Amino acid sequence: MLRLFSLQRPDSSGQEFGTNFEDSAMQTVRDVEGTISLHPRGFGFLNFAGSSGPESAFIAPPELNRFLLDDVVRGKVTTGADGRHSARELTLVERKRGQLFGPVLERKGQLFLQTDREVSNTDWPLLGEAQSGDFWLCRIQGEKVSLLRRVEAADQPLARLIARFDLMDDFSPEALAQAEQIASRTQALGHRRDLRHLQTVTIDAPSTRDIDDAVSVIPAGVDGVLHLLVSIADPVEAIEEDSVLDREARARGTSTYLAGRVLPMLPHQLSSDALSLLPGQDRCALTAEMRIDAEGQVVSVDLYESLIRSTARLSYEEVADWMDYGDLTPSLEKVLEILPWLRTASARLGVYRQRRGGLSLSETEVAEVDLDSSGMIQGTSPSRTTVAHQMIERFMVCANEAVARWLVERGLPGAFRIHPLPSQEQVKILSDCAYNFGYEAGFARQLSPGSLAAFDAQISGASAEPAIRSVLRGILGRARYTVEPGLHLGLAAPLYLHFTSPIRRYADLSVHRLIKSYLKGDRHFEIGDPETEELCRHLNDRAALSARAESLRRRMLLAAYMERHVGQEYDAHITRVLPFGLICQLDSSLVEGVLPLESLPGGPWEADQVSARSSERQLTLGMPVRVKVVSTDSDLGRIEYQIIEED
Repeated sequence: MLRLFSLQRPDSSGQEFGTNFEDSAMQTVRDVEGTISLHPRGFGFLNFAGSSGPESAFIAPPELNRFLLDDVVRGKVTTGADGRHSARELTLVERKRGQLFGPVLERKGQLFLQTDREVSNTDWPLLGEAQSGDFWLCRIQGEKVSLLRRVEAADQPLARLIARFDLMDDFSPEALAQAEQIASRTQALGHRRDLRHLQTVTIDAPSTRDIDDAVSVIPAGVDGVLHLLVSIADPVEAIEEDSVLDREARARGTSTYLAGRVLPMLPHQLSSDALSLLPGQDRCALTAEMRIDAEGQVVSVDLYESLIRSTARLSYEEVADWMDYGDLTPSLEKVLEILPWLRTASARLGVYRQRRGGLSLSETEVAEVDLDSSGMIQGTSPSRTTVAHQMIERFMVCANEAVARWLVERGLPGAFRIHPLPSQEQVKILSDCAYNFGYEAGFARQLSPGSLAAFDAQISGASAEPAIRSVLRGILGRARYTVEPGLHLGLAAPLYLHFTSPIRRYADLSVHRLIKSYLKGDRHFEIGDPETEELCRHLNDRAALSARAESLRRRMLLAAYMERHVGQEYDAHITRVLPFGLICQLDSSLVEGVLPLESLPGGPWEADQVSARSSERQLTLGMPVRVKVVSTDSDLGRIEYQIIEED
């Protein structure tokens, strides 16, 4: 994170937007620290933690100049007699982004970068020489920007997206040189346990290049206990802590998968080649060997450094066809000895997890885009998981849980992953939503993994399942990293972390580094370490930005595709209620769009997080509706629907 200079914003007018200073006795003023959010019309909000939860204060446009989306600032918040907040005298505490993108403009002989209004409400003075009208990616330097790279027209939509979410699409020359040195090294056995004699497979999508997990199994003996080996790529062996490559990987936090483009956490020569668990290649790994009894319980786990050689690279589809129909491909024939035991391990883990509760791992929730070789969208399809997806997910979840327990049992710190229980208000919203879909959830005031699993069983296979899961995801929220180990509700896991993707997520890499230090005898660890806490906060921010970018990229492509379907009508369900409108998901394709409140007949309309209401009717979460596609905007990733009234 960059700690930058302070920018004072004195109130030159003596007044604050939306505040009546004549009635100052009715106002309260306090110093607050929070983050900036922007509205494209030029104003913004200071978001901060209030005494009763998240709050926001209005920021007038003049106060917002030279501040950026997600800046951490300190300022004075005034609360009026009506309870509304406004902020002024803002001082920069921390700037999270380092670059801006846009066209170059010339005004009165001076060059400016016209910024994305989702990121900044004003244009920034430009350092250097550029042609007016050209689009540039620029680096922020104080209150100005300097030129980094000119962007051609075909690449501008993606460049704008990458800059908006402060993603990084290239590596420094020093990091690339270090990656080349690592790629040229031979991965030798040394002190590692040799697992090259075991049949070991990787199972991924055919398009996957960064292969970081492989599985093998040792058949059950007379006691019924089998050994599941989950071997994970070992980038820590090659990447020194605080090296240039490590710092750049940490800054990214995660790989980002934009449809048609991958922004890797590590350079491609490592993530897709030298460290990737390619078939027939010796690879250093960190292996979690778990003993699973006949009832599916993991009775012990052993962690050790290993050298593996993948026997075959398999796809989800071919493994699913074997599991469902017995179909064999040449790749499957190489590992036919272990396939039935992998299926046994998956079944055992599934039975044990079913007893524990939580949500299904296999979900159909969103519309995926189908791109041709030139990157143009050809159509959409629901994202569906097979029994092979389910098997690998069970294995990875099992390994992540086992490693989390291993750390806690030894008193080690780490970046744990929690998904806390929802509030009573959220539970009620979920119950009301289930009713709107035609289900009775019957939740108690506090949601439990078991009650969540019971509801999950009700909706599994239902026609409205994708819409219900979309609502569930919105209400239950996302998991997050923290130094405090705790419950992961969705997985019904008492302890959980990320261990299985260290060439794609820095959280996993940090856990690997901790484990390897412990295995080599280091015992100098501090529970609640401030550096680990700061790392968790940073990784949460980076994961959120990456997820938002991936979502917007998909919406942009879907909006371009739905432009061909303007005027067509579809059955849909309401999956979210926002202050400005209803988010509706088409039943057939799962494409989401907005139903603006201002377009609804019989207004005016008001909305909360559960429903939109007028004087004559109410539209609620989960309600089926008939909609027509009326407009699209691929730059904004926006699809607008219109409700079709029934006779």
